[in-house]
Amino acid sequence: MTLATGRVYQGDCIKLFNEIEPGSVDLVFADPPFNIGYEYDVYHDERSDHEYLDWTKQWMAGVASALKPDGTFWLAIGDEYAAELKLVAQRECHFTCRSWVIWYYTFGVNCTRGFSRSHTHLFQFVKDPKQFTFNGDDPAIRVPSARQLVYADKRANPKGRLPDNTWILRPLDAPDSFSADEDVWYYSRVAGTFKEREGFHGCQMPEQLLGRIIRCSSNPGEIVLDPFGGSGTTLAVAKKLGRQWIGFELSKDYVEKINDRLGGTQVGEPLDGAADPLRSAPPTPVAPKTRKHRTVTFHRKKLVRE
Repeated sequence: MTLATGRVYQGDCIKLFNEIEPGSVDLVFADPPFNIGYEYDVYHDERSDHEYLDWTKQWMAGVASALKPDGTFWLAIGDEYAAELKLVAQRECHFTCRSWVIWYYTFGVNCTRGFSRSHTHLFQFVKDPKQFTFNGDDPAIRVPSARQLVYADKRANPKGRLPDNTWILRPLDAPDSFSADEDVWYYSRVAGTFKEREGFHGCQMPEQLLGRIIRCSSNPGEIVLDPFGGSGTTLAVAKKLGRQWIGFELSKDYVEKINDRLGGTQVGEPLDGAADPLRSAPPTPVAPKTRKHRTVTFHRKKLVRE
């Protein structure tokens, strides 16, 4: 049996992977439970190490089977099992790790006897290390270089450069923009007060983060699959960006809410979060000809001298 695209399927993702035609999916994005005791409505998030890793091997085997030979698998995971899941993907499922990205966010987990957590690991795995989709020339992925932003260097590539492997959004920009010109993927988490918040799932990712991943690792019309549907962000972004999509979700309640969200999502609709972020490094001001004191103030998109 082959599952149709454009639907969210309720059930165990391991069983549902058995109903996917092998080698039919272009991109899988998975944000599985982290096994840290989070309270889901039907899933128990406190398993033994052995049980959790065995379960991981099973659903990752489903990912490997579903992906095309040139397909890509992105995995989001916390500190506790990042190293173990990376090894499972590489040694058990024979993926190659192309990138190990750090997503650094605001509104992190507050700790009282340790440093507050403010990051998640994002692994980019491919089945074939020589044949895979990477749309590095997409202007929505590339970011301004220091030569462009700071030095106004004519030798700068007008297309900008590829981001580094840590992604950043500054606190003053959240939640309405996404600063890609730093060396960290730093998006704010979708906190409870944010306009983007769906309100029924505590682990909601920002659309702009998924937008970068989906634009980079798939093309319009290709199939994106999320085996842990959650709040439906992967599927909503895939739909907005003109991809076909398939979702799995264990919770019947979440499936209903995801379908409600997708029903109000249109192909071509802008992603939540501003596409044009504040730039953290404006052009270097011209040195004054005199020693007269001047105050330089940086504003959005322009330099104001007072």
